[in-house]
Amino acid sequence: MEQLKARIEAVLFTTAKALTIKEIAEILDEEDVEKTEEAMLELIMDYSSRPGALEIDDENGYILQVKEEHMDIVEKLCPVELKPAVLKTLAVIALKQPIRQTELKELRGSTTYEHIPELLEKGLISRTRDKNGRSYNLRTTQKFDEYFKLKGDTRALAKLLEAEKGLKDNEKEVHI
Repeated sequence: MEQLKARIEAVLFTTAKALTIKEIAEILDEEDVEKTEEAMLELIMDYSSRPGALEIDDENGYILQVKEEHMDIVEKLCPVELKPAVLKTLAVIALKQPIRQTELKELRGSTTYEHIPELLEKGLISRTRDKNGRSYNLRTTQKFDEYFKLKGDTRALAKLLEAEKGLKDNEKEVHI
């Protein structure tokens, strides 16, 4: 049983999503799903009885995760996932920076006003008043570059993407 628990632990450590007992048994080539479930329950008890920083959550399948009281450490070291809508807003800021907040609203809609505080809190963008003082200018930060492992200027990236799009458009015209 200890060997099976260790193998389950390896699966949970490696995966980034919650798995069912059946999925775990399949990964381990374990035909006895009940035996896998029994080992999983023992493993859960092992984790809950020790004062470590990890736990096995079983709400939507099984996943190894950091306990809530230690999440501040994780957030400092690992990037936090962004919701798709927030990510799209960030992409517009990165490609058109510096961009006025009012222009961003025109491009992405009024929900961007909800995204900006989250992006500011995560340190992915900065905001400064524009010349007339009525709006803000938004741009990405060094943390943005680190988060997406970018080297160099994001404007260069935007130009490269535009050039690539132009080449693809020209290829379509030639093949017609």
